[in-house]
Amino acid sequence: MTRGFEVAKGFEDKEINLPVRKTKKSAGYDFEAAEDVTVKAGEKVPTLIPTGIKAYMQDDEVLYLYNRSSNPKKKGLVLANSVGVIDADYYGNPDNDGNIMFAYYNVKDEDITIKKGEVIGQGVFAKFLITDDDNAEGERTGGFGSTSK
Repeated sequence: MTRGFEVAKGFEDKEINLPVRKTKKSAGYDFEAAEDVTVKAGEKVPTLIPTGIKAYMQDDEVLYLYNRSSNPKKKGLVLANSVGVIDADYYGNPDNDGNIMFAYYNVKDEDITIKKGEVIGQGVFAKFLITDDDNAEGERTGGFGSTSK
């Protein structure tokens, strides 16, 4: 297995669609919301929207999560972290099996409800480089936001 997507544990019976590219020259795979989620206006804490999807990839690869280009203007949704970073060792982690989530703020004055199956963002796989003196030996022990714990 080189890279791809699977349905995360706990979402097997929820009719989750695997991410797809819409055109042959698209870089990004479109991710859908796994359930209805309301992103409240003016919240100081971002709202996590689960996808029910996990991604497997090579050790020197990353999956970047990006907002849909139409989300800020049409819905007022901006990614809390600008770009999400899904590391290879997020796949299958013990906390959430690698369920990918998009963290959004709503900058509009009214709440926005995302419906199950609605495209919420896109993911792009990429290679990354490490320095000559890299000696990272830590291992992931958790899910979302666990790297610095």
